[in-house]
Parts: sequence; structure tokens; C-alpha cells
Amino acid sequence: MVVALVLALVIKTFLVQAFSIPSGSMQNTLQPGDRVLVDKLTPWFGSTPQRGEAVVFHDPDGWLKNEPTPHPNTLRKALGQIGLMPSADEKDLIKRVIGVAGDTVECRGTGPLKLNGKPLAEPYVHAGNTPCSVDQQGGQFTVTVPPGTVWVMGDHRQDSWDSRYHQGDRNHGMVPVGDVVGRAVAIAWPPTRWNTVPDDAAH
Repeated sequence: MVVALVLALVIKTFLVQAFSIPSGSMQNTLQPGDRVLVDKLTPWFGSTPQRGEAVVFHDPDGWLKNEPTPHPNTLRKALGQIGLMPSADEKDLIKRVIGVAGDTVECRGTGPLKLNGKPLAEPYVHAGNTPCSVDQQGGQFTVTVPPGTVWVMGDHRQDSWDSRYHQGDRNHGMVPVGDVVGRAVAIAWPPTRWNTVPDDAAH
């Protein structure tokens, strides 16, 4: 049992970790309550987030400050620490990478969203949503992604508190690459939802 626990801890630290989806911001790709497996290995080999990938990242600057704090029981905490359950006390989010260093991302009207001046095909956007929001609080923008950061947005475009709405923070809405835990690769739970998490290679 000790060996199994050590292996689980090593796997969580260096290879794969489970995360729970708390909200509908990535629908319909991911549903609230889904548990996804995140690849933590490739960043160790110098890989950086790529356009189209769904990535888990640490809260870069108070994005979750208004979210309720979970209070897991002792067993849940222990299982979370070794990676057998999603950790309940880590402040992490999951969004899709839209722009990487050097990219210019633009939203005008309801879209389409433009990447480096060209309309971006976004088959993952939630049905009934428009690629861009018409609100002036963040839905209309033109940004250029600085080195070492990424610009992220949720697939449920009209229900995602993402880079667009945090442009006033210290990172101007960008997520530092160093805060990215890894790429979501598969839905592990519930069994009826077993599947890979697709990215968009067309990006």
C-alpha cells in the first residue's frame, strides 16, 4: 500500500492529475462535474501551451476571489493530495488557449473572433453562443499576447469569466505560461462521458 501511495503521488506530481470541472464555462466540451485528466509531463520537456488546447492553470490574479471556498472532508483531502481524487483546495481554472505569444486577438460585434487579422473557425463554441460578446466590459477587445503568456477563453462564450474580463489585473487578462499546470487530455468521470478532450489543430 505504501508503494502504491508513493507511485500515486509521483504520478500526480510529474505525470497526470485529476481535476474537477466546477462550472459550465467550457460547455459543451466539458460539463460541470466532469473529472478530467491533465497531462503534466510534456511541460517538463519544454512544451508550451498551444492554440486550441484546453488547459488547467493556477488562478493568475484573483480570478476566483468571489467563488466559494470548498470544505472537503479528511478523506477527500487525503485522496486529493495523492492524486486519486481532484484536489479540492487548489485554486485552478480550465479554459481554451486562443492566443499565444505574439498573436493579436480581436472581437468586434458578435464576431467572428479574429486571430492575427483572420476569422477563426471555432467549432467548439457552445451552440447558440456567438464567438464574441457585445458587452463593453470585456467582450469587445483587441489584444496582443506578450511573451511568456497566453490568452484564454471558455467554450461557453457567453458564460465564461475568462481573459476578456480580467484585463484590469496585473497580467492584463493574460495567463503566465508558468501558471499552466498542463493540458486536459481525457474525461475520466463519469463513465458515460469517457472521452478525449479535443483541441483544434486548425489553430
